[in-house]
Amino acid sequence: MIFWLAAGLVAAAAMIVGYRWGSARSTRRVTTDLEVARAEVARRLEEIYSFQELSFTLSESLQPDRIAERMTAYLKRFLKTDGSLVALTADGGKTMRIAAAEGGLQHLAHTEILEGDSGRLVQAMGKERLELVERGDGDQPTLVGDTTVERAAILPLRAHGVTVGALTVCGFAEQPFSTDQLRLLSTVATHAAIVLSNARFFDLVRAGRDQWETTFNAIAEGIAVVDEGGNVQRANSALAHLLGASVPSLAGTSFVETLGSSPEVGTLIESALRGDPSGVHVEHVAALDRTLRVSAAPMRGPESAAWAVVLVEDVTEEQALESQLIQHEKMAAVGQLVSGIAHELNNPLTSIAGLAEFLLEQSTATEREREHLRVIHEQADRAGRIVRNLLTFARKDAEDIGEVDLNDIVQRTVSLVGYEMRLREVDVEWTFDGELPAIQGDRYELQQVVLNLLTNAAQAVEHNPPDRPRHVSIGTAHDDTGITLRVADSGPGIPDDIATCVFTPFFTTKAPGSGTGLGLSISFQIVQRHGGTLTVRRGVDGGALFEVRLPVGIPAARLPDGAPDSAVTAPPDGKSVSPQRILLLDDDPAVRRMISVILASDATVDAAHGAEDAARKLEERAYDLVIADPRAAVSAGERFGDHLARRWPQYLPRTILVTADVRPETQAWLDGMGCRYFVKPFRIGELKSAAAHILARTAEAEEGS
Repeated sequence: MIFWLAAGLVAAAAMIVGYRWGSARSTRRVTTDLEVARAEVARRLEEIYSFQELSFTLSESLQPDRIAERMTAYLKRFLKTDGSLVALTADGGKTMRIAAAEGGLQHLAHTEILEGDSGRLVQAMGKERLELVERGDGDQPTLVGDTTVERAAILPLRAHGVTVGALTVCGFAEQPFSTDQLRLLSTVATHAAIVLSNARFFDLVRAGRDQWETTFNAIAEGIAVVDEGGNVQRANSALAHLLGASVPSLAGTSFVETLGSSPEVGTLIESALRGDPSGVHVEHVAALDRTLRVSAAPMRGPESAAWAVVLVEDVTEEQALESQLIQHEKMAAVGQLVSGIAHELNNPLTSIAGLAEFLLEQSTATEREREHLRVIHEQADRAGRIVRNLLTFARKDAEDIGEVDLNDIVQRTVSLVGYEMRLREVDVEWTFDGELPAIQGDRYELQQVVLNLLTNAAQAVEHNPPDRPRHVSIGTAHDDTGITLRVADSGPGIPDDIATCVFTPFFTTKAPGSGTGLGLSISFQIVQRHGGTLTVRRGVDGGALFEVRLPVGIPAARLPDGAPDSAVTAPPDGKSVSPQRILLLDDDPAVRRMISVILASDATVDAAHGAEDAARKLEERAYDLVIADPRAAVSAGERFGDHLARRWPQYLPRTILVTADVRPETQAWLDGMGCRYFVKPFRIGELKSAAAHILARTAEAEEGS
């Protein structure tokens, strides 16, 4: 356009030169031609200046609305029309709005063109060429909505094959558009369409960049773009947060040095820079005290330079959870092993302890023999306690839930260990909360917790130097959230690096043979089962402080080891029950012999040689009491306990089940049987008492019948 205007100026100058060097003309003709040439030069110069101003105006902004405002102001100034407007398309041309308007059309500024508008502006958009609108013999033409015009020129703004809007100018009724005006208008529309199209492309690029930047910084893992020298070119917020730095400060730094990682990470990046497939490297970065997983992938940077994208993931918690899972799997395997060992040990321990207890009751034994028997019984009982401790770790025992006074438990436990404390010269101090509320729990389990904590505290202060007191304190307190039990000692304390391990099964700092490492882990599990927490920290005296927090009002659980105290039904088939008989079924001969011996004085004991033999005996005669291993198999593969419940359910109230199987599923099955049961090893006195109780009830039922 500038070139075309310059050509016009040259033509005008040629007219002047022709005047000077041409043949003689009349003075009036020469004067007229000179005035016309001067006017043409002035008009063309004005057009050049106006287009130059338009170029500067449109280049000042890349915002479509701002460009539209500049265009309408320009048209009003240089075309001197009645009004002008610029309409822009949106949503891929589906909608249109008037971005700017001047003069008689100013009231349309910033309005939406409704869908289905039948005005000439919308019609011209579909024709993609200059559309002249003039009033004919009829009514005034409608431009948009209900706005009418006398005369208008509408030019679609189209560039790069896309229509971005429309330019409209309104003329006066008595003055049609000149050719120069339409030419100027077409030039302006072409220029404006290109600028608006570029502005939209710029908006798309900027929106894409902003979206990429937002996504880049929203990724939770650290990301860095590394150049061929191993330096960071770009980094996201997650990486900056991990390194404790700002995003701009990471630019230009060495990735490996900034991360504080090992040379293996540098090798990983070099492999990615060469375009080779990247592996994954996991390491603990000491400077950050975090475990990181680093991977790298190749990318192409500016001027086809080889760059790499490095992904940094913080897997510290993930590694910790994985370690815990592995530890849980190990402990599950240990639990299964313990259950199996306990099953094998329970039978001989039951026989040893039972026979020793039986022989102690005999008056024929000498005092020396009785002393030996007491040692045997005590050691068997000790072995049984070890097995029970292992089982407490391996499974959840049956609970004896009831109302518990923690103050009473503490007082009784302190009294229990008082003698041992005095022998070790340990000073025990206790403080009780006089208004401590009662809780629902297992008294014996909670007493085991208190005993374990007191024993550990005494052992911790036992080897204090002479200038350090041997002091243990225990106290209770309560608040609105529950009750608290604290046990503190003046020992050396627990180092921070092992404080998290003290509740791990089999972990112990004691000398070999001085502990099994199960006391605190069992206590931890007991407190957890009661809905509480057991924690440890450094106490005021520098020793260890264990704190038990227990909620108030734990619901009582159903006791699984008791049979319904229902009336004993008459024996099957009306058979006699006198004299009283006991059917005994146990696969272990030693256990059979031991139970037969201790119950022989109370009734006649028929020892069955297997489940089939026991079933046959039940068919042949009636029994006052059945003592049986419920897992003994009947010929068809049915367990004796299920066979008894199905074939002779009337015997269940007079049945005692005895098993060495300590698996949780077995106890769940026994809970549903409705019989009294004992898990080996058990105390013979308890078995005798339960048997005597059932025999007495059976005798009463027989007399009543």
